[in-house]
Amino acid sequence: MNRRDFLGLTAAAATSLSLAPARSFAQGSAAGPEMKALCDYMSAARTRALPAEVAEHAKHHILDTLGSMISGSELPPGLAAQRYIRANAAPGKATIAGTTFTASPVEAALANGVMAHADETDDSHSPSRSHPGCSVIPAALALGEDLGIDGTHFLRAVTLGYDIGTRVVMAMGGADFSYESVLSTHSIAGTFCASAAAACVAGFDAGRMRWVLDYAAQQSSGFIVWRRDIDHIEKGFVFAGMPARNGVTSALLVRSDWNGVDDVFSGADNFFLAYAPKAATGRLVERLGERYEIAGTDIKKWTVGSPIQGPLDAIYAIRSKHSFEADQVRRVTVHLAPSVAAVVDNRDIPDICLQHMVAVMLLDKTASFHAAHDKPRMQDAAILKERAKIDLVRDEDLAKLLPVRVAIVEIELADGSRLSERVTAVRGTPRNPMSREEVIDKARDLIAPVVGRDKAEQLIKSVYEIESVTDIRTLRPFIQRA
Repeated sequence: MNRRDFLGLTAAAATSLSLAPARSFAQGSAAGPEMKALCDYMSAARTRALPAEVAEHAKHHILDTLGSMISGSELPPGLAAQRYIRANAAPGKATIAGTTFTASPVEAALANGVMAHADETDDSHSPSRSHPGCSVIPAALALGEDLGIDGTHFLRAVTLGYDIGTRVVMAMGGADFSYESVLSTHSIAGTFCASAAAACVAGFDAGRMRWVLDYAAQQSSGFIVWRRDIDHIEKGFVFAGMPARNGVTSALLVRSDWNGVDDVFSGADNFFLAYAPKAATGRLVERLGERYEIAGTDIKKWTVGSPIQGPLDAIYAIRSKHSFEADQVRRVTVHLAPSVAAVVDNRDIPDICLQHMVAVMLLDKTASFHAAHDKPRMQDAAILKERAKIDLVRDEDLAKLLPVRVAIVEIELADGSRLSERVTAVRGTPRNPMSREEVIDKARDLIAPVVGRDKAEQLIKSVYEIESVTDIRTLRPFIQRA
């Protein structure tokens, strides 16, 4: 073949390609019924009044997450976030919790997200296997400060975020999908949660909401290799920092007049075909506006890993019925489902080590944030003495009850008496919710040591009176240290 023939063949091929049908690239631009219903709901959220009970739940989760951000600022992931801000971010309109820094909305969402999941303090949503608050609230706060929204707008944006991202993962298969896939439901749900919240903050119409979801889908990522992370820094990024950043980015792209695919959830090459081909897409809008996912999200009473919540509840309950001291205990046997026990069995980090936290509970009669993060205490002689008494049983019968994490604790005392408690609904779950007073007590324990008791009380008051906040930026002095 000579040069002329080659060039002619190349030109013919190019012409053929340019005239060929555009496959699916220009097809399917109209939104399907689920996307239309979802985005109509999202676009109306800013002006839709919340039921009083739902608003109360939202305030609990806002306060709990702000407490997680502020306390997390002093933990290794929070310090890592601050190093990133110092090195890479210019001052901006958005607050970095527990510091004196400010940054752009994207950078602030990233840093505050990492702080919010700097450990196991933040909330969790069992049906979607996700931690919504640590991505939703940093995203809504960062963009809300940038745009100067009021407290009611912020409250509704946060509530919407919980509704959207969790439903995306539930449509994918929820807990079953999580257990079968190497993809991280925490980052997928978090990205859609944060994107919906940020889009509500920006006040988009239904058409722009579709594009926000499109850019959220393109950024949804993360996989469960985070389980190898021993310092919680990568985990803080995957669960919270990255999704919060992604959400603000999605909203800012669309706010800058970027367009996108009108329905990333249906048609050729869509999100669910890529990630979960057996998805039940109807779950995206199932009881939307009736069932608020923020009301179905757990708040942890104890600032430790989720599998340890039940055992600590059990010991607390046993002690409330039969007082005893640690030196009276001969043996403590904890039963958990095998997959649950594996997460917390003799870990090197105090707040996700069941044996250590049970020993702390025996000695302290409670489990404070400080105690759950006192790593040197793991080598304390008194702790090691109690820890030697603890047996963790991987109970196959309890595996049959998953995703409900049932815990059974049996305590044998030196006098031969045996005490036991079975926990089927951990305190802070929807079946056994914490009171406002309990949420506030936890928040004080998280916030006051960092910013001071006066600021902690002012922040608590502001959150529970959020409807009277005319500019969300007025919270900054209560979130930052002096």
